[in-house]
Amino acid sequence: MILEIDVERCIGCGRCEEICPTVFHVDEELGQSTIVDADGCEYAGCCEAAAENCPVEAITYEP
Repeated sequence: MILEIDVERCIGCGRCEEICPTVFHVDEELGQSTIVDADGCEYAGCCEAAAENCPVEAITYEP
């Protein structure tokens, strides 16, 4: 499985955290999303939706 956030693209909008809060968290100090539990993609089932809904296509997810 591949799960990455392109920090150059991420704008910290929080959409990924809204869709998949067990995996993503927006660090307000950095102004970017971070991955808090990459293994959570397997049981949460929401990483693909988070990647598809990222407005700047900063999330790469390949199961």
